Amino acid sequence: MNISVLMPVYNAAATLAEALQSLERQTLGDYEGIAVDDGSSDESAAMLEAWAERDRRWRVLHIPHGGILAALNAGLAACHAPLVARMDADDLSHPLRLEKQAAYLESHPETGVVGCLVAGFPPGQVREGFRIYMEWLNSLVTDADMRREMFVESPLAHPSVMFRREVVAQAGGYQEHGWPEDYDLWLRLYLAGVGFGKVPEMLLEWRECPERLTRTDSRYSLENFLRAKAHYLMLGPLAGRDAVMVWGAGMAGRRLGKQLLRQGCPLVAFFDIDPQKIGHTRRGLPILPPEALPETWRQYRHPVMLAAVRSRGARVIVQRRLEGFGLREGQDWWGTA
Repeated sequence: MNISVLMPVYNAAATLAEALQSLERQTLGDYEGIAVDDGSSDESAAMLEAWAERDRRWRVLHIPHGGILAALNAGLAACHAPLVARMDADDLSHPLRLEKQAAYLESHPETGVVGCLVAGFPPGQVREGFRIYMEWLNSLVTDADMRREMFVESPLAHPSVMFRREVVAQAGGYQEHGWPEDYDLWLRLYLAGVGFGKVPEMLLEWRECPERLTRTDSRYSLENFLRAKAHYLMLGPLAGRDAVMVWGAGMAGRRLGKQLLRQGCPLVAFFDIDPQKIGHTRRGLPILPPEALPETWRQYRHPVMLAAVRSRGARVIVQRRLEGFGLREGQDWWGTA
């Protein structure tokens, strides 16, 4: 047995049977299932116990309600296999999911985390923002893709991943910092140089519903995503820099700038193409036109640029401008949002 399936469960009686049935249909059947009942007050606990009675691959842990982080770490500690597949109690795994992800990790020893393409369901409930995010997510397949976009948004759907248990344990497991636990883990693994990958096939159906944690938990707010980005930017791409510049003086740049300054970042200027912004200040720093970049850049020994624009189309335009100045993505500048 090489795979543990880790499923935290909280009041998921309405969707739990479907999720478990999707795992029962896996072509790779040699796995253990670890279901963590996070103090559910509905029928979830009883359903899990009944399932474990009929399918001996499953073990059920009952813990007092402590939230997703406590459930994930309790479950991770109970996993015996070297590979751990995440699954949520309201999503559906394609029958080939475990087989294809395990094969990917076996043939890519440099990869620590592998995801897959995802599809939102039920179709009538998938909101526009969720659809746009999934399109972006599914466009990032290679390790280079995900590393390039790491500070834009979380490049992996948490319930779609399979990872090497040892790699995640060495990174300290799931941690509480007041921002999303999955994005925090990807950022720590990114800084540790762990490889990412994706099976380029639709192997998970990701349920859209109003009760999703991303909609109800304050840890998933835009402000807390920005706090996470600023924290790990300072530990990684911005470490040792004597000047940080932000391209984008709009809302995204302003909010990111606030979090960077709180981290003690040597922020020196904003750049923007909007003539109504140029010549003014943001966070007490000048807003300069793109033409001023070469001269400003030369004033510092080891400067770096962050492109803080939320639209993918705008990021492409900024990328071309920065490349036109001879700046290299991933060395001289990083995309953020």
